[in-house]
Order: sequence, then C-alpha cells, then structure tokens
Amino acid sequence: MNDGELVQQILNGNSNAFRFLVAKHQRLVLHIVGRIVQQQEDAEDICQEVFMKVFRKLKHFRGDSKLSTWIAKIAYNTSISHVRKPLKNEQSYDESPALIADERDEGLNQIKIEKGEAIKYLTEMIEVLPVHYRMVLTLYHLEEFSYKEIEEITEMPEGTIKSYLSRARKILKQKIEKVVETEKTNIFTYYV
Repeated sequence: MNDGELVQQILNGNSNAFRFLVAKHQRLVLHIVGRIVQQQEDAEDICQEVFMKVFRKLKHFRGDSKLSTWIAKIAYNTSISHVRKPLKNEQSYDESPALIADERDEGLNQIKIEKGEAIKYLTEMIEVLPVHYRMVLTLYHLEEFSYKEIEEITEMPEGTIKSYLSRARKILKQKIEKVVETEKTNIFTYYV
C-alpha cells in the first residue's frame, strides 16, 4: 500500500490502517524525539503526541513529500517546541559520558571493544552533542534521509545541514581519538 492509499484508508475511518502507519513510522519518531528530548518519560509522551498530531493533521497531507518526511517534520517540530518551553539546561558536547568498560587484548597494540559496547558508547557520545548535531546525524545516518528531506523536516538550509553534519563527525572523531589515546595510556601503564 503506498502513502496515498494508506492516508485515504485512515481518512475513511480504517483504524487498522492507522495502526499500520504507527507501526511503520514508530522507530523514526522515536529516533527523532529521542535525539532532542533526552528524558525517557518525556520522550514517550511526545511520541504519543506526535502520532495524535499526525492523526489530526492527516487530512492536510498533500503528498508533496514522502509520508515519512512529513511525519518526521511533525516529530521534529513537536520535540523542539517541548524543549523550548522550559528551556532545560542542555549538556555541552565537551562533557564526556562515563567510559564503558572494554575488553583488553593480550597485545599492547590492540584494544578490543565488543560491537555492542562500541555502539552503546557511540550512542552515548552522540547524546551529548548539541541538539541540531544529534538531529542531523540521526536523520542522515540512521534514518537515511537525503539532504533535501532533512532540509524539509528541519527547515534548515542544505549548507547548514552539511555544516552541522561535518562538525558533528569532527567532534565524534575527536572524542573517539581521545578515548583511544586514554586506553593506550592505560594499557601501557597496566603492563609496565
């Protein structure tokens, strides 16, 4: 079923079609909301709010973009509105999350981190980036939206999106290099 048919089914009162829409786009909404709103309880409430807005505004969906892009834009705007209301203190990207325990190889030249731990650590590093950097990384790398789609969702110019993506990658690279250097020093000290 394509986007147009799905929307029409929902508008005609098919509740199963709306359940299908939610199931299909739930991960996308959770990623976007979770990157902006970092309190789990708030994020869950906002995800529900996003889908209520999608349901209420569905009659206004014109089909100019993909349905996923339209839903992502609603999730983005709802999350930004939530964060702006109380103006919560955002954690600076210079603050490092707690270091995850790693598995050391017997050799001095290698540091082995299990894939799950590496992904968890990378996720923690992304979480402390400024909100726009987190959002652009999530939309581009995890959700695989194009620059044009991200521009439509966030209403940021494409140049800004590319700049944020570049800066976010640079910050992550620096953080990873810092961790690797720290671990090399720790291993060297351990074996000396």
